[in-house]
Amino acid sequence: MTDANQTKAKAGAKAGAAIIPVTLFQQNCTLLWCETTRKAVVVDPGGEVPQILAAIKQANVTVEKIWLTHGHIDHVGGAADLRDALKVPIEGPHRADKYLLNNVVTSGEMFGMTGMRDVLPDRWLEEGETVSVGELSFAILHCPGHSPGSVVYFNDEMRFAIVGDVLFKGSIGRTDLSGGDHATLMESIATKLVPLGDDVSFICGHGPGSTIGHERMTNPFLTGQL
Repeated sequence: MTDANQTKAKAGAKAGAAIIPVTLFQQNCTLLWCETTRKAVVVDPGGEVPQILAAIKQANVTVEKIWLTHGHIDHVGGAADLRDALKVPIEGPHRADKYLLNNVVTSGEMFGMTGMRDVLPDRWLEEGETVSVGELSFAILHCPGHSPGSVVYFNDEMRFAIVGDVLFKGSIGRTDLSGGDHATLMESIATKLVPLGDDVSFICGHGPGSTIGHERMTNPFLTGQL
């Protein structure tokens, strides 16, 4: 059974979430649901689909979508299989990551990860668009730098975001991979994430979550830069 950590989003009863660490990268696959409707979304199913399905069953929710923050193997490796298992659409990331999604199998082979499949979403996402699950609505922020097509999902009412590998607690996304650029990433953080407000909490792609304010004041990559 998955070792998913059950949490509640900041708005209390409005949403719930379970984080399911998957693959050798211990990527935070996130099961997020609307408490009112029990409708859910799986964010970044990087692999180990049986664990993800077990977490869905344990949470007793109905998944209606899969969301991708970007196209790296540890975030999308299980997306095709999960879509087949659940018969739901995939939304995101931005089209700029299409080249990554077209090369999931090749990327997996580089890390000894077998059984991965190339995947394309049913809907590409653009800056300013919105996506929803149940009664929850999330604005899309295009935040390139870690990858060209990275997106962030932001719910203003709950003051909550899913940021993928754009920002971490105490760090930022790596920029030495194909399509990465440090200056672009810093601009995305400064112009898209920081203006959301210090009170905004977030789940990131690896490790513990944090708040924008905590990172603005303590993250060594941000202090003195913003």
